[in-house]
Amino acid sequence: MLKKVFVSPDPGRSRLRFAARAVLGIGLAVVVCGLAGTSLVGAIIGGLAALLALFTVTDATVRGQAVTTALLPVTGLPVLTAAAALHGLPVARDLTFLAVVGAGVYARRWGPRGHSLGVFAFMTFFIAQFLHATTDRLPEMFAAVLLSVAAAATVRFGLWCYERRRPAPAVPAPPPGTGLARITTRQAVQATAGAGFALVVGQLVSGDRWYWAVGATWWVFVNTTSRGETLVRGFRRILGTVVGIGLGFLIAVPVAGSPVPTAVLAAACVFGIFYTAAVSYTWMMLCVTLLAELLYGLLGVLGPGLLALRIAETGVGALGAALAVLFVLPVTTHAVTDVWIQRALRCVHACTAEAAARLAGTEGADPAPRVAELEQLLGRVRLSVAPLVHPLSPMPGRKRRARRVLGLLDDCAREIRGLVAVAADPEASHDTRLAAACWRVEAAVEALTGGGAVPARAGGPRAAEPALAHLHDLEHALAELAAPLRSPSGSRLAGA
Repeated sequence: MLKKVFVSPDPGRSRLRFAARAVLGIGLAVVVCGLAGTSLVGAIIGGLAALLALFTVTDATVRGQAVTTALLPVTGLPVLTAAAALHGLPVARDLTFLAVVGAGVYARRWGPRGHSLGVFAFMTFFIAQFLHATTDRLPEMFAAVLLSVAAAATVRFGLWCYERRRPAPAVPAPPPGTGLARITTRQAVQATAGAGFALVVGQLVSGDRWYWAVGATWWVFVNTTSRGETLVRGFRRILGTVVGIGLGFLIAVPVAGSPVPTAVLAAACVFGIFYTAAVSYTWMMLCVTLLAELLYGLLGVLGPGLLALRIAETGVGALGAALAVLFVLPVTTHAVTDVWIQRALRCVHACTAEAAARLAGTEGADPAPRVAELEQLLGRVRLSVAPLVHPLSPMPGRKRRARRVLGLLDDCAREIRGLVAVAADPEASHDTRLAAACWRVEAAVEALTGGGAVPARAGGPRAAEPALAHLHDLEHALAELAAPLRSPSGSRLAGA
């Protein structure tokens, strides 16, 4: 786990920049709130609002990110008002919280913006419970949210907008569907059911900290689609929380809310959250847990009993999510994995066709965007297959097959990148054999995605020409994929 975080590649130091900018943006937000005269509660809600603004907004373009950031208060402030107004009405508060959960997950059908606004709405209600918000504090909280989002936007789009110098990443659209066949609809129902379970049981465990259980259920559902992904994420959340609690006894409890050490440690936790989010959910949750402990230390309520309660409520939330994905409109690992693998294979063919057209001198042919899309799709494949390759997976046969599929898809991506590099050379000449090789790639992809027999790769020595060599190796990887994608009985990779 340590190796995954600290040795994982960081192209262009994007994770490092992401984390460093977050510390700067959140630090500025807290300072601005302090200069505006807000209380400790106002500074905390401001810092958390800035964290969400910098963490959850993931639109493909800088312009889209700016629009989504501007819409965050439009979504969050009404939710904050409702949470404060219903503070003394438990039944109405709980029903409203569940409605926010369902709406927040349902909003993911509208892509990154819907996801960001849904997360911000949920977390606004959650933070209101965390800080015991009441209507008399609303003016201060409104000011803190608005000032903090503005401070975060100033840093992100003004002082340090490193995304302007990079091409917009390709964001693969989620699998389509209508009604209950749509994954976002099913997840909205699942999340609401799981949160309902967590809310009821969480209140039996603690009448004051029940919202931790609901929060655990919510975050288990973020960035997952199948029941396997959700179960693995729930396990990682519990592991990260337990380790974070252990560190809390060593770090947060001795600090006991002392302002300067707490500020330094909180900045380190923020950096850790942003730096590890892309590579390890366990490490991210460790940092989140430690940050929460430091905030409770500032509020003067941190103690061993509270830390033990945190573990219990997290377990309740993870259990609620697990029960929901297993028994409420389940989305199987097979259904999701099959969709993403097929889309990745079709993108392989599209990349090949664009590169061949570029080599043929076709004006406007550019395989680069397709390659970026392929990388995104392969990321989705890895996420969907993760439950099958998890160390605790009880299916060794499928684990081996899943690893073989991932390895061969990585081989395909490597050959595609090599082919595109050759095509980018202005002196590369077109070879008439490229058309035949591209046709064979297309035939192999159609066979793999349509269930037909994969054509055997043409024999003979490896071609000397770089473009043909990459195409021939690509053919070989596609031919090898047929075996792990189809077991001898004809079932697919994740057929459970």
